[in-house]
Amino acid sequence: MAKFFNEMTADGMAHTASAEVREHYREFCGWLQRQSAETIERKRAEADLTFRRVGITFAVYGDDAGTERLIPFDTIPRIIPAAEWKQLQTGLVQRVKALNMFIHDIYHDQNIIKAGIIPAEQIYKNAQYRPEMQGINVVSDIYAHIAGVDIVRAGQGEFYVLEDNLRVPSGVSYMLEDRKMMMRLFPELFARNKIAPVDHYPDMLLDNLRSVAPMGINDPTVVVMTPGMYNSAYFEHAFLAQQMGVELVEGKDLFVSDNTVFMRTTRGPKRVDVIYRRLDDDFLDPLAFRPDSSLGVPGLLSVYRAGRVTLANAIGTGVADDKSIYPYVPDMIKFYLSEEPVLNNVPTYQCRKKEDLAYTLANLPELVVKEVHGAGGYGMLVGPASTKAQIEDFRQRLLAKPDGYIAQPTLALSACPTYVENGIAPRHIDLRPFVLSGKTISMVPGGLTRVALQQGSLVVNSSQGGGTKDTWILEK
Repeated sequence: MAKFFNEMTADGMAHTASAEVREHYREFCGWLQRQSAETIERKRAEADLTFRRVGITFAVYGDDAGTERLIPFDTIPRIIPAAEWKQLQTGLVQRVKALNMFIHDIYHDQNIIKAGIIPAEQIYKNAQYRPEMQGINVVSDIYAHIAGVDIVRAGQGEFYVLEDNLRVPSGVSYMLEDRKMMMRLFPELFARNKIAPVDHYPDMLLDNLRSVAPMGINDPTVVVMTPGMYNSAYFEHAFLAQQMGVELVEGKDLFVSDNTVFMRTTRGPKRVDVIYRRLDDDFLDPLAFRPDSSLGVPGLLSVYRAGRVTLANAIGTGVADDKSIYPYVPDMIKFYLSEEPVLNNVPTYQCRKKEDLAYTLANLPELVVKEVHGAGGYGMLVGPASTKAQIEDFRQRLLAKPDGYIAQPTLALSACPTYVENGIAPRHIDLRPFVLSGKTISMVPGGLTRVALQQGSLVVNSSQGGGTKDTWILEK
């Protein structure tokens, strides 16, 4: 069995009396050992019932039933000590700052291309590159107002960035609801442990969005724009609008007149200044992108180009979270900030390069191979968990379109004790902290911890049956 870093115990064992518990878990572990199995099971059932009643669901693609279901919630938290969080936060702020500078650069002076650091075709042939954004100035030069950066832990406990989610990153509602649930079920734990709060995230998000309103707007109107109730993350869209106290709108609720965006209300048209949009670029404006889109607002791009509305995140942001651009982020940090990266990337082979492709083809059973435009754990090969037939099928895909893939070593992701059918056992996890960029860069101390519930699985995505945990950042 492969060795991996265990978040709770120093010897890699599950929660047992003989395991050496890490210092920051000792208070919780002592409490857990005093709880009866019946008490914990009753609390878990209560959590499931409450989540079902509130409607915290997620569409699981490929599910034969075709219905939405609960994201499994685990009552054993992921705990991070203050010093580790400080390092993570420093690295995340640095990374998102550089990514915003990169997006501004490629749509303006393109200095990073001129310097020979990133090949021009990697930008211009990228499916997420939007030539319509060339030369357009956005407020404060901020493109990724909300970033969800996926962090994993491997080796002796080193943190790595697995990917950058800059388009419409989701999951923050689960972070907030997981915390509310833990406080409801186990209030005594929050009296005994100094756990940094996360419940102010909606206020921080609203302040961040208001700070990037168009020039001259002192009291901006902010809305959350959703594709509609059939979107898999609709719960989150409605939740964030409600928590921020702003309107949740669909494209049909908005219209353009006099180079301004308006919202239809019972009191007549109301100007909209900031749109936190939760649908992809292609669907935003049928006059500019997909003409068959019924989800967008005709004429929205022209208002945006004129600087009379802010879109968060900006159009064209996805070019920076594409997996073919990911290997260059450390170079971006050095180029734009003249700093060494605080957080490392996972070593990455770019299959468009002849030597990287040769290595990947020779080592498929040991590697993870991902589509550069893929998301949600789809379109990927986890070599050690794949059959010979699956590996050979992927080999043919790689040979047919090598520039569509990257490959990475299979990391022994860290594990955290988790309730499973047979009791408590280690399960692999990742972490998605959320970074807000506006006049300043800010974060709440925490994030969404996702857990792969199947034994040995490294795929934590909710869309493929993964679960979530509350994430505790301990205050000093």
